[in-house]
Amino acid sequence: MPGVNENTPIAPSFPPLRIGDPAPEFLARSTEGMVRLSDYRGGWLLFFSHPGDFTPVCTSEFVALARAQDQFSAMGCSLLGHSVDSLFSHLAWIRAIRDHFDVTVTFPIVEDPSLDIARAYGMLPADAHDAASVRAVYVIDTVGVVRAMISYPAAVGRSVDEMLRLVAALQGTADGDSLSPEGWEPGQPMLTPPVLTREAVLGSGLAEGSGWFCRPVGGDSA
Repeated sequence: MPGVNENTPIAPSFPPLRIGDPAPEFLARSTEGMVRLSDYRGGWLLFFSHPGDFTPVCTSEFVALARAQDQFSAMGCSLLGHSVDSLFSHLAWIRAIRDHFDVTVTFPIVEDPSLDIARAYGMLPADAHDAASVRAVYVIDTVGVVRAMISYPAAVGRSVDEMLRLVAALQGTADGDSLSPEGWEPGQPMLTPPVLTREAVLGSGLAEGSGWFCRPVGGDSA
């Protein structure tokens, strides 16, 4: 392999992370002290990465997330930021955000200079040497299971409103008794999972509208 010899360090290989997998554990320094992922068990967690501190798109996202932190907290969801930049860079960046935008980022931002966390979560290939492509979101439930993953290119910022909606939809469907339709917003009706039996299908009358396979269930269900 070009550029590889016996002295070239081999990065650890991780299996692909999928929805429904346990979120990989880590212990790391952060702007709020040492952070262990398992410390967030018992509540929901939005774990998100950015390509680099002091970059325009990332700054706009962190300002918006800091302003929306109370909305996430009201849903029992904590925020946890991440990048491969050093803790010193994170601290300087959040001071610059405070000084320029009058916004204080109080949620932790973990450092990952070794890229170990980024690789464990599949944000980067095992042989990556930088994090230029990382703009990832993971929604982790109360028992530490990954319930949603979103990846964005470096040039496109994420929508905080969509992240709020996603967390609410995941919480509203967590018991398996309802489904979130297209464009669902909190307070709107959800859908009931179809009963996959011949009796349910043939017993549906025209008065039920969409019938057995697409029926609303209750309003304000999340």
